[in-house]
Amino acid sequence: MELYIHIPFCARKCRYCDFASYAGCESQMADYVDAVLNEASLRAKQLGNISFETVFIGGGTPSLLPASLLDKLLKGIREHFTIASHAEFTCEANPGTLTEEWLRVAIVHGMNRLSMGMQAYQPELLNTLGRIHTYEQVEQSVTMAKAQGISNISLDLMFGLPGQTLPQWQETLHAALALHPQHLSCYGLIPEEGTPLKQDLDTGKLSLPDEDAERAMYDETLHLLASQGYQQYEISNFALPGYACQHNLGYWQQVPYLGLGAAASSMLTGSITAAYTRETNPASLQDYMAMVSQNAWEMREVLPITRQEARFETMMLGLRTTQGVSETAFAAHHGCSLEECYGAQLRSLAQRGLMEHQGDSWRLTRRGMDVQNAILVELMDD
Repeated sequence: MELYIHIPFCARKCRYCDFASYAGCESQMADYVDAVLNEASLRAKQLGNISFETVFIGGGTPSLLPASLLDKLLKGIREHFTIASHAEFTCEANPGTLTEEWLRVAIVHGMNRLSMGMQAYQPELLNTLGRIHTYEQVEQSVTMAKAQGISNISLDLMFGLPGQTLPQWQETLHAALALHPQHLSCYGLIPEEGTPLKQDLDTGKLSLPDEDAERAMYDETLHLLASQGYQQYEISNFALPGYACQHNLGYWQQVPYLGLGAAASSMLTGSITAAYTRETNPASLQDYMAMVSQNAWEMREVLPITRQEARFETMMLGLRTTQGVSETAFAAHHGCSLEECYGAQLRSLAQRGLMEHQGDSWRLTRRGMDVQNAILVELMDD
């Protein structure tokens, strides 16, 4: 099982972000940590003696949490749950907020992987995104983390940004590689409704690169990272051998997980009629803390996932990865064969060069990756 803890505080909200994150709410941090630990106590009683194979603390900006509160949070989590000695333990951090004290506390409590949002190299693109850091601060943060003993560092990068050119993306990739990270996540920008960036795009104040330019940026990512020894294991994720993110692989392989904090989701064992249940906490700080303090757990959104929906999710998630969907794993997970559920669609897609069958697995070809959403529509009717 996996554990996710959401820290929803930010120094400033990025202009593209629609996550549950809040700026200017630092005064509520102590109460929020108490609420998360109270939720953890309840969940520990519900779930019994479980051991987490991965831990991921995300946000928001977890590194904005004062070291003393981080210490209280992680000490409390270990009082309620067992974290496997070999667990991958990731914390997200913003280069503009990371400190040596915060790192030391996180490491004492088991953090062994650091994920930082670099996003771009150029100051003008960072400004467009509303980021609070510079590339020089990314360099300083990576150096600081390595000096504290962290040997597994991941950097997030974004392409397809307003005004971004292919040479700028190449410069960003090379600047990231110069820091020798073990893992890189390279995401194409998706403008989200309600964000300032989307508003600027809608009014014409900003414009995105065209489809061909964005495709060229993705192609450059594939070629350059492969030449430097990074293996693509998911559409947007690349790692040196042995450094694929185990927590994210768990999501894509439908490993059950527990989420703590505002907006956090859990995927727990289902019932006779459901494959599993997805539970999501309220997104606002006020509603989340009210739910915990008042024991008003009915404020969670509870969604039973039917067995048919679970089969489709296996395809949707598995086809994001370069390994694809294993016939053996599918049958073990769902009690029916991949051929029985999707055989006709898979063979049709293979005939069109969009999928391939290798050994035990079905996976998307490069052409298939480019039209993944259309392929998923074909697979929805099983």
